Amino acid sequence: MFDINNILRENIKKLVPYSSARDEFQGEASVYLDANENAFGSPLDTNYNRYPDPLQYAVKLRLSEIKGVPARNIFLGNGSDEAIDILFRSFCNPGVDNVIIVPPTYGMYEVSANINDVALKRVPLTAEYQLDLDGIAEAIDKHTKMIFICSPNNPTGNSINRADVETLLANFKGLVVVDEAYINFSRQKTFIQELTEYANLVVLQTLSKAWGLAGLRVGMAFASEEIIEVMNKVKPPYNINEASQQLALEALQNVDQVNAWIKETLAQRDKLVLALRNFDFVLDIYPSDANFILVKTTDAKGIYNYLVSHGIIVRDRSKVTLCEGALRITIGTPQENETLIETLKTFK
Repeated sequence: MFDINNILRENIKKLVPYSSARDEFQGEASVYLDANENAFGSPLDTNYNRYPDPLQYAVKLRLSEIKGVPARNIFLGNGSDEAIDILFRSFCNPGVDNVIIVPPTYGMYEVSANINDVALKRVPLTAEYQLDLDGIAEAIDKHTKMIFICSPNNPTGNSINRADVETLLANFKGLVVVDEAYINFSRQKTFIQELTEYANLVVLQTLSKAWGLAGLRVGMAFASEEIIEVMNKVKPPYNINEASQQLALEALQNVDQVNAWIKETLAQRDKLVLALRNFDFVLDIYPSDANFILVKTTDAKGIYNYLVSHGIIVRDRSKVTLCEGALRITIGTPQENETLIETLKTFK
């Protein structure tokens, strides 16, 4: 059985979080003289002189409606990267504990581990880009606190077999962190629906991809109430600024627009795959559940440099484990995708 107290750092158990002015008073008042703010306003059309809601309650209520999960099970971070870092700082003892990643995968898991002095165990995906469950089982020891799984996976684009993730959730006594940054583009259902089944599940999502709010830096973590309470205790007091909260809340009213963009992105992905298959230098295009495709080529570096010279930027992933010779290409607008194809026609 999972017990959060068995993996939580002792100093975090004892931590008394910073109590901000907005924690001590909640509600509406006519005169605020408690937080040493500038009472005269801001030198902008919109006033941002007051500190924001430290727990972003209005945004969480709207997300609760969209995601079908209580607001108390939602953490908001300055991008998903903040949530990842807080998980490390809350559950991993520096110089003692370790986490497992399954490369090729999102690079911030490794960066956060290095920043927090937490050992990293790598269990590469199989040739089919699926979990090596036997390898993961062998890698787990008494100091393994978390397993990170990106699904749909970055940079490969495929979804991870759901039953394999459930096997880990049922048998691992640490946290299983499922990063669903690209879930809006996937045929698979979100693991948020499994929060009541697995106390050790943390699901990461973001408003940066399908919602088109990468510049606002709003990431989400969904987990049990006790895990969310720990994350809220460790985070900085005002980690989501007022402008991001207001704009996110406004954007979250436009579900139909986002769904239309998702539909168009998937249609453009199919068209781009068909067009790329006509090039001799394209060896393979891997199945994708994301808004990008991984393309295996005969000359990734040459193609990358050629596209850069024409003002087109893709990601060269050819030095990443199991992605040799591959480029990661984001699905653009119809015009951008057409420009890409026409430019590639002149590559020799």
